[in-house]
Amino acid sequence: MTAKRAVKTVFRLLMLPIYGAFCLLTLFGNTDSVFQGFSQALSLIPGRIGTYCRAAFYSLACPDTSDEISIGFLTLLSHRDTTIERGVYIGPQGNIGMCTIKEGTLLGSGVHILSGKNQHYFDDPETPIQQQGGRFEKVVIGADCWLGNQSLVMADLPKRTIVAAGAIVTHSPDATSILAGNPAKTIQRRANPERQPSESGVSQ
Repeated sequence: MTAKRAVKTVFRLLMLPIYGAFCLLTLFGNTDSVFQGFSQALSLIPGRIGTYCRAAFYSLACPDTSDEISIGFLTLLSHRDTTIERGVYIGPQGNIGMCTIKEGTLLGSGVHILSGKNQHYFDDPETPIQQQGGRFEKVVIGADCWLGNQSLVMADLPKRTIVAAGAIVTHSPDATSILAGNPAKTIQRRANPERQPSESGVSQ
């Protein structure tokens, strides 16, 4: 067992009482509301200790979530039904809705992932929006994606997508797209991920 793995195991054990308290409180209140409270508290822990605490707690509380993840300071998760796979990095001051983030994906600072684009209905102008309800959808962010600072995503992203800083994604693109703008549009494609470098170290 490597030193890093040992540290993660220790933090996972330390988080077990916190996770137990979370499970107990869900018996008396809405699960997501309780989850949000714990997420807010954990987001305030600075430095490497905070990173390890968040990874340990979310690996216990969220389905199929790895503890080999990094979630930055002041980043909040709003739904327990969120899955974060191994190697995911989420920068500080983000807001993560109900989603699956697949292996090796990177999120910059201040990235927002909404729980779909139907959270609030507004079709009836005679009824206040607060009373019209909505629907949460689990957005899927594919493997090896990169979401730039302050981007906002409300639709699935296939693997190897890049989203420029500040872009707002409302519709799913093709795989390997590079998106920019509001609403985000494909401006380029990533190089062929199957292409192998030559022996000299220069791509063919």
